[in-house]
Amino acid sequence: MTTLSTPPAFPIWNAEHAATLNAPALLLYRSNLLGSDLRITNYGGGNTSAKIAQKDLLTGQDVQVLWVKGSGGDVGSMKLDGFSTLYMDKLNALQAIYRGPAHEDEMVAYLPHCTFNLNPRAASIDTPLHAYLPFAHVDHMHPDAVIAIAAMADSEALTEQIFEGTVGWLPWRKPGFELGLMLQRYQAAHPDQRGLVLAGHGLFTWGADSQSCYKNTVGVIAHAQDWLSRERVARKAVSFGGAVRASLGAHEQDATLARVLPVLRGLASKSGHKLMNVDRSATVMEFVNSRDLAPLAAMGTSCPDHFLRTKIRPLILEESVYTLQGAALAAALDEKLVGYRADYAAYYERCKRADSPALRDANPVIILLPGIGMVSIAKDKATARIAGEFYINAINVMRDANAINTYVGLPEQEAFDIEYWLLEEAKLQRMPKAKPLVGKVALVTGGAGGIGRAIVERQLQEGVCAVLLDIDAEALESTVAEFSKKFGKDVVRGVVCDVTSEDSVIAAFAKATVEFGGVDILVSNAGIASAAPVEDTTLALWMRNQNILATGYFLVGREAFRLMKAQAAGGSMVFIASKNGMVASNQAIAYCAAKAAEIQLSRSFALEGAPLGIRCNVVNPDAVIRGSKIWTGTWSQERAAANKVGEEDLEAFYRDRSMLKRSVFPEDIAEATYFLASELAAKSTGNILNVDAGNLAAFPR
Repeated sequence: MTTLSTPPAFPIWNAEHAATLNAPALLLYRSNLLGSDLRITNYGGGNTSAKIAQKDLLTGQDVQVLWVKGSGGDVGSMKLDGFSTLYMDKLNALQAIYRGPAHEDEMVAYLPHCTFNLNPRAASIDTPLHAYLPFAHVDHMHPDAVIAIAAMADSEALTEQIFEGTVGWLPWRKPGFELGLMLQRYQAAHPDQRGLVLAGHGLFTWGADSQSCYKNTVGVIAHAQDWLSRERVARKAVSFGGAVRASLGAHEQDATLARVLPVLRGLASKSGHKLMNVDRSATVMEFVNSRDLAPLAAMGTSCPDHFLRTKIRPLILEESVYTLQGAALAAALDEKLVGYRADYAAYYERCKRADSPALRDANPVIILLPGIGMVSIAKDKATARIAGEFYINAINVMRDANAINTYVGLPEQEAFDIEYWLLEEAKLQRMPKAKPLVGKVALVTGGAGGIGRAIVERQLQEGVCAVLLDIDAEALESTVAEFSKKFGKDVVRGVVCDVTSEDSVIAAFAKATVEFGGVDILVSNAGIASAAPVEDTTLALWMRNQNILATGYFLVGREAFRLMKAQAAGGSMVFIASKNGMVASNQAIAYCAAKAAEIQLSRSFALEGAPLGIRCNVVNPDAVIRGSKIWTGTWSQERAAANKVGEEDLEAFYRDRSMLKRSVFPEDIAEATYFLASELAAKSTGNILNVDAGNLAAFPR
């Protein structure tokens, strides 16, 4: 049974702050405010505009300029450079050369000719929708509450009833020039209305100034929310037909995901690495555990923004599939994916036009697991996460639409015409080439140390998602926060891990898998350093070196190997060993022996990994003093004593003993590691790359 509750207030308009802003900045403020609340619009969805008087640079005369969110971008996070600016008189002139709905796509090519002040921001396909409404300020949002009404079978009649004639309604029409003229004609015939619902799509609202436009927008959305809430209570509505199963416990969910996701990810990544995002929010769990899951999911989504991000429908993985183990699990998952791809290809064949772009990746984007939640999969983590957020929008729409009326998905042909729209294809083709490591996950032990940090940062620069393992919780938290700020929260995770503990290592890899779907690159870097004459080397010191540098590398390497094997997509391991693994140093027997063990371990991984496409190579640093944490303990004093130099002279001592007379820095180790981890070294395994400025005794033989 549904109970009535008061939703949180929408973001408050700050009149004092707004009074300090000029017209463009005021539009930006309104846009960011609207985009800050996902109940108002989804990420990247909707657009805002203002018609602003500005001086023409050529004539010096005041002209009316349309500022409208440009192609791509997100109203919640955009800056001023995210707006296109176009002459209104030129936009109006386009109506005279319009040849009708069959030719509306050609009008997009005319928009650049309307550009004001050589603005490089490409104009959106939605530009005419704003230009041809006779209001100074226009908002086009995708609120779940309004789309729920727009996706009901009786949408038109209900819109009239709910808003008592103050908000209009138009049937589905894909965005573009013709829809802009439909809006223009409808508003002219209904001049007193405050907004328009577009069937299956979203909401248009307007105002004389930015503040009144904002208040009108959130007012219409709040009215829709209130009506839906009251109706659900009055009807004693049960969401999605009620629950037919309970969620698994959190531990069982995690264990299942850690086992299933690598296999699923590998099967779905045959044409290129992909990343996963897991969502187990209350909204998702209510849907995946419900009676109506299968029929509603099969109907597809409604709003164009939804299915552009999520495909028209998801894949459901039943418990009978995800509880399988080993080869049986892989076979069952493969069968499900093959079936999904066949269905998607059939959809393409049914709906394709003579000039449709070629069939795209036919794998699912949204995967629903009853009892566990939702997995979204895409070429990068942010896109996967956002796709999941869009499907939550779709869930919200289906819940309210079906509880009160009858949910209606977008007709298949209409959905296809949006998904394979030539203009959408052109936008995809304009996207910059992905960085080399996009879609891959790197796990780096000792990730909060000097060398580890440098390794992580170098790989983040190339698009990787990084999981940092470190035993120092404080340093790990600080490092993750720093990299999250610099590269984005989606791509960095930290896990406190003791590499000498089997349970800790297994748990760390499970967490990495739940976060991203698996691991493609292992950099085993956690380390210590110690020095003592042979007769003073205690068993405890010996075992500490062996536990961290040999056993730790074995445990981490073994878990990476298991995970990469399950993914069946190859992988790369890089062990950060030492010059001391090749040639012993005086008074460092425990350290040298453990480092030699690392090198031999790497060769064993390379040998067994080769048939699986799993490579394993070694980087041998030497004398990385600046920025390396191992020199912050007694190691610096011990090495100075062993080499009979002052501690302050160590860097110069190591530099001058090298053949190249150059110091080695963490960034140098990071560059070598990136090379071996990346496809640049795709044909290298079992190799050693010394980064020591030249040491004859350490030459690999």
